[in-house]
Amino acid sequence: MSGTTALGESTLHQVMSELAALEDPRAREVNEKHGDDHGVNLGKLRAVAKRLKTQQELARELWATDDTAAKLLALLICRPKAFTREELDGMLRESRTPKVHDWLVNYVVKKSAHAEALREAWFADPDPVIASAGWALTSERVVKSPEGLDLGGLLDTIEAGMKEAPERLQWAMNHCLAQIGIEHPDFRARALSIGERLEVLKDYPTPPNCTSPFAPIWINEMVRRKQS
Repeated sequence: MSGTTALGESTLHQVMSELAALEDPRAREVNEKHGDDHGVNLGKLRAVAKRLKTQQELARELWATDDTAAKLLALLICRPKAFTREELDGMLRESRTPKVHDWLVNYVVKKSAHAEALREAWFADPDPVIASAGWALTSERVVKSPEGLDLGGLLDTIEAGMKEAPERLQWAMNHCLAQIGIEHPDFRARALSIGERLEVLKDYPTPPNCTSPFAPIWINEMVRRKQS
């Protein structure tokens, strides 16, 4: 970008101008099909982030613009452990698009000391989109630190509510169901049974060489790979 200052001195205006120059109508068309209102190729966005490196104050300024591409860039150059629990909660509630929501949870919250407190709070939130973040963090614990989790209770909740849950929450619950089945042999039969009975995502169109998100297929395939 012409006029770019030395590394570490980039201003908000300059970065926003660079993002505007990267706007691609074709990329926007593809992104909008997934609910994301920006037209910046994510590979190019990551290249900008790599050049900028970590800049916490610039990240805060980018987030405050409420521009989706700027928010995504902010999540790539921020310092995850610098945010308070209250800030992260507010950021999630300001995350209007799926990609911003997912990157915030996966790239920032999971690296925060507040992840467990937020997991518990979000899990019980009445807003299904916020609750989906709680389920995403729960899936992380199912895989990496299941000690203290009530896996049977999670399966009870999934069995009772996943079928009728709104889309974002349903996806997150289904992910948790699959991870319980994959990672915990003692609960595998029940996880498979719940998936077969509820049939959530059973007919989801899956590209060749990709694993179906239908939990029984997903579980069996991942277990097969682990055992082979």
